[in-house]
Amino acid sequence: MKIIILGAGQVGLSMAEILSRENNDITLVDNDPYQLEGLQDRLDLRTIEGSASHPDVLENAGGTDADLILAVTNQDEVNMAACQIAYSLFRTPTKIARIRSTSYLEHPDIFCDEAIPIDVLISPEDIITQQILRLIEYPGALQVVDFAGGRIQLIGLRAYFGGPLVGHELGELRDHLPTVKTRVAAIYRQNQAIIPHGDTVIEPDDEVFFVAAHEDIRGVMSELRLVEQPGNRIMLAGAGNIGLRLAQLLEESHYRVKLIESNRNRARQVSELLEHTVVLHGNAADEDLITQENIENVEAFCSITNEDEANILSAMLAKRLGARRAMALVNRSAYVDLVESKMLDIAISPKTATVGILLAHIRRGDTVAVHSLRRGAAEVIEIVAHGDPSSSQVVGKRIDQIEFPPGTTLGAILRNEEVITASKDIVIEPGDHVIIFVIDKRHIPEVEKLFQVSVTYV
Repeated sequence: MKIIILGAGQVGLSMAEILSRENNDITLVDNDPYQLEGLQDRLDLRTIEGSASHPDVLENAGGTDADLILAVTNQDEVNMAACQIAYSLFRTPTKIARIRSTSYLEHPDIFCDEAIPIDVLISPEDIITQQILRLIEYPGALQVVDFAGGRIQLIGLRAYFGGPLVGHELGELRDHLPTVKTRVAAIYRQNQAIIPHGDTVIEPDDEVFFVAAHEDIRGVMSELRLVEQPGNRIMLAGAGNIGLRLAQLLEESHYRVKLIESNRNRARQVSELLEHTVVLHGNAADEDLITQENIENVEAFCSITNEDEANILSAMLAKRLGARRAMALVNRSAYVDLVESKMLDIAISPKTATVGILLAHIRRGDTVAVHSLRRGAAEVIEIVAHGDPSSSQVVGKRIDQIEFPPGTTLGAILRNEEVITASKDIVIEPGDHVIIFVIDKRHIPEVEKLFQVSVTYV
């Protein structure tokens, strides 16, 4: 596939790295030469310096025969203009753009061929907001991702001594929860991946990823750790787009929210938009302030400003002063690896979350959803099976008859609204939504190829 990526920021560069490894023809465009320096030598791609929305730059980048334009610069207007020009001049088949401003997102009808021709809108703020909301809803979870429209969820959590299944074989899970449809997709022990089997013993501190129907999630979590009931006291630091939207959603779910903002004008503005949230003007790293606001009674503290260092420091302070869980929005990958689990409960990476959503629209085959796990080390995908036994390598076959790449685990299948645990004797049928966990992302193209139908299939 011939892809033009506009913007060499964190998301653009991450997409370029991933897609260039998958035998795509990638051209990366940015107006900052320092952002592009050395990339052609390090990655298998081409770089062009210039404005992403200029017709001559897009033409030089190969716009005349590009299959896809991915506009992820830091400016909404540049991304929209680039997609408009790609459509008007080159009739580019697929145009994906990152749009941040809620003013634009509140009017989705403007994004059509007759107005602003963008096929897929990506809003990082909305993605992060939903991710944090899920983590608040499931205390103790390290990561929560949705599949099949939310009917199936994958949860990552750390097993603790005292959990009923900890110290026991996985095969006993069915005895403990005979009516629950669930499957452990992967286990990480001391940062090493373990392919789970029935005789695999769960140990304390194991990072366990399991797939289950939405209604069964809490039951499975209770097997691995003491389940914490979701508390209703939440403290947020930062009243930007994410902070405001998150506070609004938490209000709707009847949480008691306090929001701290350092900018007086922004604090006043946000206070007028929120109905029940207590908005405080101040510094979230001010020990006196958060102590006065009873930080020891807070179930979740989320620091979501635009500054990594401020987020990390305020979340660490909140944790030390008694907050049950502390989360911080952290853009730099090096910081994420440094602080997660050692200093904070969760470091949220906007880059990882956004890249996963983008990949769902770029992967080959009928890929519905893609989520990066463990800071991009693994991936879980939802892919639809098509064809028949003569045109497909998976349809009509039992799971144990399919030659999946090493480190690949099937978690669950959605078939006609029914969630089915992916046991070895299940036969894949046309239209099945299959949830697949891939420990080594280098094998993703092999998985996609398995689900592609032959060219003779109609």
